[in-house]
Amino acid sequence: MTPEGRRKKGTYMISAVAELYAIHPQTLRLYEREGLLQPTRSSGNTRLYDESDLQRLEVILSLTRDLGVNLAGVEVILNMRRNMERLQGEVAELVCFVRDELLDGQNQLQQRFERALVRVERGGALVALVTRSRSSTDAASEE
Repeated sequence: MTPEGRRKKGTYMISAVAELYAIHPQTLRLYEREGLLQPTRSSGNTRLYDESDLQRLEVILSLTRDLGVNLAGVEVILNMRRNMERLQGEVAELVCFVRDELLDGQNQLQQRFERALVRVERGGALVALVTRSRSSTDAASEE
């Protein structure tokens, strides 16, 4: 069974995490010293690993065990992932902003179009005539 299947929600002490992932507690301490993991601490200064710590640990173990990446490489990869997630958030915000601006512009254009149309009925048929608003250049040319 994978560690994900054996986990419950909550926090875990270092010994439980070490046993769950079949690693030595010193390895977890090393990952913390290297800045790869930042578990919270209890009032008694015991390391407590939450769900996000365990997910990050799984990435670290996958990189080191399965792909043979050293700890310096793991740090670079994790930093790149964090930057990519940040950039993805910024791109999503930008897409929302552009969408909102386009919708606003479309609504303004629709309103201008509706104001520019005059409905006239001729012989039972509805005809739409476009009226041209006087622009400042038209007004200036009449003077």
